Amino acid sequence: MTQPLISAAALADALEGAHPPRLLDCRARLGEPDAGRGLWWGAHLPGSYHFDLDRDLAGPPGAGGRHPLPTPEAFTAVLQRLGITPEQPVVVYDDMGGQLAAARAWWMLDCWAGHPDVRLLDGGLKAWLAAGGELYEDGDPELLPPSSDWQPAYRDAAWVGVDEVAASGAMLLDARSRERFRGEAEPVDPVAGHIPGAVCRPSADNLGEGGHFKSARVLASELPEADSMIAYCGSGVTACHNVLACAIAGRPLPRLFVGSWSEWIREPSRPVATGD
Repeated sequence: MTQPLISAAALADALEGAHPPRLLDCRARLGEPDAGRGLWWGAHLPGSYHFDLDRDLAGPPGAGGRHPLPTPEAFTAVLQRLGITPEQPVVVYDDMGGQLAAARAWWMLDCWAGHPDVRLLDGGLKAWLAAGGELYEDGDPELLPPSSDWQPAYRDAAWVGVDEVAASGAMLLDARSRERFRGEAEPVDPVAGHIPGAVCRPSADNLGEGGHFKSARVLASELPEADSMIAYCGSGVTACHNVLACAIAGRPLPRLFVGSWSEWIREPSRPVATGD
């Protein structure tokens, strides 16, 4: 696996190199499906393409949760439209330390589709600007690169469905805030609480000063450890941040429960826990 982070300075150098990476802007706002596209349109890293959480990184919401995986055929079409191939390095970024959609993009490209060279811009948009990077603000329509014919060999062992979660016996790692985990607040889903036996590791705890990831040493000392782990959150998006943190720390990667809490609670007979 490629080292999963890239600094703003290293990205600036790579963009000037012989084989610049494909830049994917993953900014998004939950509950605002057009916000990410609007943010990209207003200002973005030069040469970047919009990678939409709801349209590109998820299938239609429903029985599988709020952000189920798209079909392999649908995601392959997205990758081909963006000209992505295994030989083309990819860098994903957002403006939330990777917590919302950039980590999900990293997971889908690396862990699921098997792309060999995907990295996340550490610190995101803020780090790029702090390093003196410029933004393209013209607002011209997006011009797509030449399409590719890449046919990924998807790794479905990287994720689990709701039935396997209930029967697996793996440690469940919940990436939501402690308030949501304990059931004290639930701003998104109709039921509050967590899956019984889960451990709370808020994705924000993976970040340090300036929205950068903590060091591999610190993450390795903080992250829960078990022989088998499954990462989940509200809808399988921020959970990818914990998977990425494990990759940075050199740990075995948890499998992703894609449907997460939003799928778990669709069946009233499934148990729900509150408190710590």
